[in-house]
Amino acid sequence: MSIPSATRTPAAGDFAGLRALVTGGASGIGLATARMLTARGATVAVLDRDPAALAGDPELISFTADVTDDASVGAAVRDAVARLGGLDILVNNAGIGAAGTVADNADAEWHRVLDVNVVGLVRVTRAALPHLRASAHAAIVNTCSIAATAGLPQRALYSASKGAVLALTLAMAADHVREGIRVNCVN
Repeated sequence: MSIPSATRTPAAGDFAGLRALVTGGASGIGLATARMLTARGATVAVLDRDPAALAGDPELISFTADVTDDASVGAAVRDAVARLGGLDILVNNAGIGAAGTVADNADAEWHRVLDVNVVGLVRVTRAALPHLRASAHAAIVNTCSIAATAGLPQRALYSASKGAVLALTLAMAADHVREGIRVNCVN
């Protein structure tokens, strides 16, 4: 009898030889994800608006990029892929929060949060797709949230953005399965 994969302890080298890109990877969940991937054998590049905290880090390759700027994203993804020698894993983690009811945030805040949390994910994925298509191990993981499905109070805008990430992930999975690219999200 085998142990279900969800309960297995991952092996230290189960990402050996794989090349990963993590957005929002200079802090928080992104940094923890980048460190976990390197500990398990991957070579990892981090995209962040301010990767200064990673200066001199021998395990992570960092690039400056703002997910709200298509040119910035395109250049950073190209540079990261060139440095990595290809791309196998994309972790779309960059995101921002928002508090309040639908009445509490002005249109400009709705546009800002959706631009980072949803359209930013699209920009990075669009830039990474040609490289992922060349990989035999291609995977995209989008950082989502329980807010996508739980109806949290005082989180209307954030919940809407993460609901969009969940729906987008499902559509991306359907679109790219025939290309051998797995697409999932983590809530």
